Amino acid sequence: MSRLKSYLKKQNIELSAKRYFIDAMGAMAQGLFASLLIGTIIDTLGTQFGWDVLKEIGAFAKSGVGPAMAVAIGYALQASPLVLFSLIGVGTAANQLGGAGGPLAVYVISILACECGKLVSKRTKVDILVTPAVTLLVGVLLSKLIAPTIGDAAGKIGDLIMWATELQPFFMGILVSVLVGIALTLPISSAAICAALGLTGLAGGAAVAGCCAQMVGFAVMSFRENRWGGLVSQGIGTSMLQMPNILKNPRIWIPPILASAITGPLATCVFHMENNGPAVASGMGTCGLVGQIGVYTGWVNDVAAETKSAITAMDWIGMVLICFVLPAVLSLLFCELERKLGWIKKDDLKLN
Repeated sequence: MSRLKSYLKKQNIELSAKRYFIDAMGAMAQGLFASLLIGTIIDTLGTQFGWDVLKEIGAFAKSGVGPAMAVAIGYALQASPLVLFSLIGVGTAANQLGGAGGPLAVYVISILACECGKLVSKRTKVDILVTPAVTLLVGVLLSKLIAPTIGDAAGKIGDLIMWATELQPFFMGILVSVLVGIALTLPISSAAICAALGLTGLAGGAAVAGCCAQMVGFAVMSFRENRWGGLVSQGIGTSMLQMPNILKNPRIWIPPILASAITGPLATCVFHMENNGPAVASGMGTCGLVGQIGVYTGWVNDVAAETKSAITAMDWIGMVLICFVLPAVLSLLFCELERKLGWIKKDDLKLN
């Protein structure tokens, strides 16, 4: 056993939850952003302005989503160059064969293929043949064997969540908003989770609401401690910056969670806010305004498909209220109440 542990360490294979569930999933979200999401944004701009070259660029970017996710995961797992580049083919196969649940298939299979490639990396005199061969053979064979099953499972879970949200928009609006918002602030990737489950529609709208409540909420309620730098870094960056403070005083998490429990059902029941853009946008919140761009992209797609007559003033009002105004006001109110109760003290929200 000690020899095995020594060999794994030498090959830089770390069997840990942090590396597989935090590092790999976070990197996967970046791969999604750098391909599918940015491609969708560019495509939408091209459609709006009638610029075919932008639509073409967007289409090329979106077509590379599988390889982008796989390479990003390999990078997070500190793969050697030959393993990393071989993951391009693995990501292509897993994403295509995984169908609607392609992102989850890429995530699982890329990790397995990457670690198998690392097992043999630089251990033979013909490394340039052995390492990519092992990585590709393991990855593509696994894609053929299990990617469709993984994809179907992810799609069914996502469909179940979206069906339940349509059936019970109030309660599921609360549940989805709170849980995805919490995932956004935790050191895991809410964007990758939403993408893996294909979370769109009303459920996607609730997820956007929950993420915005966390980001805008923490940005506003910590303004007295962090001023404008904190407002920007949390409001359009990430609320994950507050995790060290949450560990010290978990009560600071209550205001944005309560805000998400209110804005979620308002999004589903009152404003009927849906994200019919890329599913990854459902888990991005106000990070680079990606959540809002996703919602807008969905509107454009729905109008083009004639499932929506037009983008209305109420659509814009709903987005502004759910994504910016209500998270700020509600989180600040709940925070001030906690300050008066002594649950939140000076500098509890200060970023290092």
